[in-house]
Amino acid sequence: MNAQMNVLFATAMLGCLVTAGGADKPNPPKVMNLQITSTAFSEGQPIPAKYSCEGSDISPPLKWIPQGGTPANTKSFALIADDPDAPVGTWVHWVLYDLPPNTTELPEAVAKTRFTSSGAKQGLNSWPRLGYGGPCPPPGKPHRYFFKLYALDTMLDLKPGATKKDVEAAMKGHIQAEGQLMGRYQRK
Repeated sequence: MNAQMNVLFATAMLGCLVTAGGADKPNPPKVMNLQITSTAFSEGQPIPAKYSCEGSDISPPLKWIPQGGTPANTKSFALIADDPDAPVGTWVHWVLYDLPPNTTELPEAVAKTRFTSSGAKQGLNSWPRLGYGGPCPPPGKPHRYFFKLYALDTMLDLKPGATKKDVEAAMKGHIQAEGQLMGRYQRK
């Protein structure tokens, strides 16, 4: 009788775990960190005018280092650069996706074309134009510019010209690692 009681108790406990979501729910995958840097500016520091609308309006050089290595199942990278301090809400400066998985850097002045030399696709910024559009805040306080990089376990099924919203929706559930670099810019 004691063995039967133990089996019934164990079965009841397992049933509680399953209905409470304990035993049948796998842990969400852990997202790794990527360290993203630039030779043009450091974290939290001013972005040189060269990379703004007051200068050449070219993209800054970026480099990333996967902390602990890139996840083995990385199929592509995506990059989104935006300004959350814009008076009209977050202003998108760059949308770049389907970067090959072996990519570890972007050179200065990435061409503002549908496809980059590596075959990555460029989306629309808030102007709306393809490719990078540099900081161009109204005069006043400096704005923050976030360059956010994502390692994905898929290629995104999007054509060139996708928006930030399109890319974020397509990335959902596919982010394996991420990182960001924040720079500041103040209009002269």
